[in-house]
Amino acid sequence: MSIWTRITDAISALAKGESLTSVFEKLRTPPERSVAFTIAVIALSAKMAKADGLVTRDEVTAFREVFQIAQEDEAGAARVFNLARQDVAGFEDYARKIKAMFGEGENCFCDLMEGLFHIAMADGTYHPAEDAFLQRVAEIFGLPEIEFRGLRARFVPDAVPDPYSVLGVSPDAPPEDIRAAWKRLIRDSHPDAMIARGVPPEAVKLAEKRMIDINRAWEEIQERQG
Repeated sequence: MSIWTRITDAISALAKGESLTSVFEKLRTPPERSVAFTIAVIALSAKMAKADGLVTRDEVTAFREVFQIAQEDEAGAARVFNLARQDVAGFEDYARKIKAMFGEGENCFCDLMEGLFHIAMADGTYHPAEDAFLQRVAEIFGLPEIEFRGLRARFVPDAVPDPYSVLGVSPDAPPEDIRAAWKRLIRDSHPDAMIARGVPPEAVKLAEKRMIDINRAWEEIQERQG
């Protein structure tokens, strides 16, 4: 069954007057978590689109890249996006509901933020309103500041490329701690690990760029340390 068919089933209650945030309450456990992940990224992206004032064709393309949306499923994806844009609930309410839904799964929040950064940068511009939006969402998710800076350094060309931030470590951390952080990130980026924490198979390709960035950062640190 297509994930978009499952999503359509999950939000069918909206026709009865429920809000989109109420859907999150029903999607706490596998396999529904993959549905929840997809709805969460699209819903927050819709709110982010309102932050910078427009939705571009590039952003729509970015959705397709992350979720590999088949032509027959585009209407379902568009429905979620439009419902989120029209919902009176603010993005902070969405973020808190998503935080409660996924609990303390920090890795899952990194996955979600990667999807949002990918879509934010789809048009090649990182708008100040998008930065403020993403910082606030990361704060609600409980994502450490150093991890947010690492995400921004990876996705935003104008950000200072800091390999230590990419690995989430301090420049003065012991070499063995930096190596341990690199190995942990590689392990957490494995497709099986991502699917286990609720990332739908359609979105696992997010990890491809992450693996490249993580290994590049590790190699740069090794060169600096000689």
